[in-house]
Amino acid sequence: MKLFSLAGQNALITGSSQGIGFALARGLAEAGARIILNGRDAAKLAAAAETLRGEGAKVDTLSFDATDHEKVRAAIDAYEADTGPITILVNNAGMQHRTELENFPADAFEQLLQTNVASVFHVGQAVARHMIGRGAGKVINIASVQTALARPGIAPYTATKGAVGNLTKGMATDWAKHGLQCNAIAPGYFDTPLNAALVTDPEFSAWLEKRTPAGRWGNVEELVGACIFLSSAASSFVNGHTLYVDGGITASL
Repeated sequence: MKLFSLAGQNALITGSSQGIGFALARGLAEAGARIILNGRDAAKLAAAAETLRGEGAKVDTLSFDATDHEKVRAAIDAYEADTGPITILVNNAGMQHRTELENFPADAFEQLLQTNVASVFHVGQAVARHMIGRGAGKVINIASVQTALARPGIAPYTATKGAVGNLTKGMATDWAKHGLQCNAIAPGYFDTPLNAALVTDPEFSAWLEKRTPAGRWGNVEELVGACIFLSSAASSFVNGHTLYVDGGITASL
């Protein structure tokens, strides 16, 4: 359908050498976009790009640390000048650290803030400056079910994802007038490398299946439709919204 086509679009996905980021990159490529993979591990990035090219995708790679403001700005500006416009941004880079709050290490807290929140600001600002000049652009931030809910042992992570939800609203408030749509996708519990310890924990998986109305873990491919929608013309009047893709977990007690 033309409304959902991403033909002619260039999509940058941060943290896209594996997990959710890689699945979203693959999905956007299937919808017609040229993909720009990002990560800090050059070998993993190259392998991911080779896989997608083998599937027929148009792929570039852009290696930078999303928490380094100056390097982010330099990389984005160089790509825009030398290769072409970034018309879709998916801020996916993120990390987790699980420890009870009273013993949570201060350095781990700072690292979570930089990786999960500051990176969204750094990359979002660098890309939006170009989008604003063109009067159009799509920014999609990856939030979490923890944008709305908390669980024991991950209070700082919950704080960062709450911040992503509100930063998304702020982006929309400032940038909608320039023709940008800024929204977030909030995944529930998905089988990813970030959740590997939980996936292999029978007690946690049993709890999750009972707690989630859908009764199971999510598969990363089930996030692709939401990302295509928010990246396409179909969402031209959707702004500042957080779309929960969580099997119903935030709808139910």
